[in-house]
Amino acid sequence: MTAKKKKPAKIFILDTNVLLHDHKCLYNFQDNDVVLPITVLEELDKFKKGNEQINFQAREFVRQMDKLAGEQLFSEGVPLGKDLGRLFIATGKPFPQVMEESFSERTPDHRILAIALHVSEQFKERTVALISKDINLRMKAKSLGLKTEDYETDKVKDIEILYKGVEAFDDFDAAVIEQLYQSGSIARKDFPMDEAHTPANQYFILRNNNQSVLVWVDPFSQMIRRVEKHSAFGIEPRNAEQTFSLHALLNPDIKLVSLSGKAGTGKTLLALAAALQQTKLYKQILLARPIVPLSNRDIGFLPGDAKEKIGPYMLPLYDNLSVIKNRFAAQSKELNLIEDMQKRDELLITPLAYIRGRSLSDAFFIVDEAQNLTPHEVKTIITRAGEGTKIVFTGDVHQIDTPYLDMQSNGLAYLTDKMRGQDIFAHINLVKGERSYLAELASNLL
Repeated sequence: MTAKKKKPAKIFILDTNVLLHDHKCLYNFQDNDVVLPITVLEELDKFKKGNEQINFQAREFVRQMDKLAGEQLFSEGVPLGKDLGRLFIATGKPFPQVMEESFSERTPDHRILAIALHVSEQFKERTVALISKDINLRMKAKSLGLKTEDYETDKVKDIEILYKGVEAFDDFDAAVIEQLYQSGSIARKDFPMDEAHTPANQYFILRNNNQSVLVWVDPFSQMIRRVEKHSAFGIEPRNAEQTFSLHALLNPDIKLVSLSGKAGTGKTLLALAAALQQTKLYKQILLARPIVPLSNRDIGFLPGDAKEKIGPYMLPLYDNLSVIKNRFAAQSKELNLIEDMQKRDELLITPLAYIRGRSLSDAFFIVDEAQNLTPHEVKTIITRAGEGTKIVFTGDVHQIDTPYLDMQSNGLAYLTDKMRGQDIFAHINLVKGERSYLAELASNLL
């Protein structure tokens, strides 16, 4: 028998958006070599200044490059670490005829393609692939015969089986339903499902003919408990998923909650109502959302001072607050509480960039539109949580506004996939829109 010949290492050429998505990406290609086109470093310069996560990623990557720097980067490459490949920087290359025929402009993307073609020709015996989160650039690369891939490291493998947090069963054991009604709970070991199907804080709708019961898996007592319907600061749940959402939001043992669902299902409204209901437990309520400018225009294009510029982006959060305010009379103690909290900045609505970097203690922190965050951004936010803080992420994985994220690579889906089964985490996917019949009809048909 002869020893198996080891295949030559692959060569991965990285686009700028990969570095801006994950500044540690260089270390995720195993023993394969990584090539950075010089154009990528040039583009990184444009992103180094600013307070957004993309600017943080650019600065962190540049710091890593500074540690790896050396003349060998442009020739023999530098090792990335034990059991990892080498890093090379490729300088600009002339456009071959095949590119001249299709792409006349010398854009950064086209210069990256020219380098990728050169490397592919230079190392024909090795697999060379361009890694980019830009679908259009990947299509251009394919037109030139280049192998190309998305950056897959932090992608959810199968979005179709993404954890929903809620399961419904018909024709369930009537005796179990009766016991849950009578005593309010049943031992997890006596429940007719194995532990694999009853992860921590899983919610169930159990039905048998005209009987039905809502229950959840309590990981701390190892019991299956009945879920009672409760309101929060004037907001009543209108369906089972909303009932489950309020249960998780009002449970102090659950420190991390994610709510997904289409527009109008009540995600942000429920989170805000639950936060106001628990003002005695938290010193501050923070509502934040990432700013995703339209048509790739920065907020600097908008007129006015900083507060006026960000106002339009925060309107949906103010709308949810108005819904709650309108539930109470003008001089009610609830309305006075909200107004007093706003004056003292104990109830703060702000862009996510203004909160990033802070350590948050004893706060109820709601992050809206979390599907527009990268997995790294979500991790950064959670790791800022101090003692007594609860974090809630809300969003719709079908409504992503950033060009380099999709249903599998966005932070909300990644969080839900990775945190499933943890004792202090709960996720609920809301299905039915409750904004209005018109809104629900449009959401389903248009």
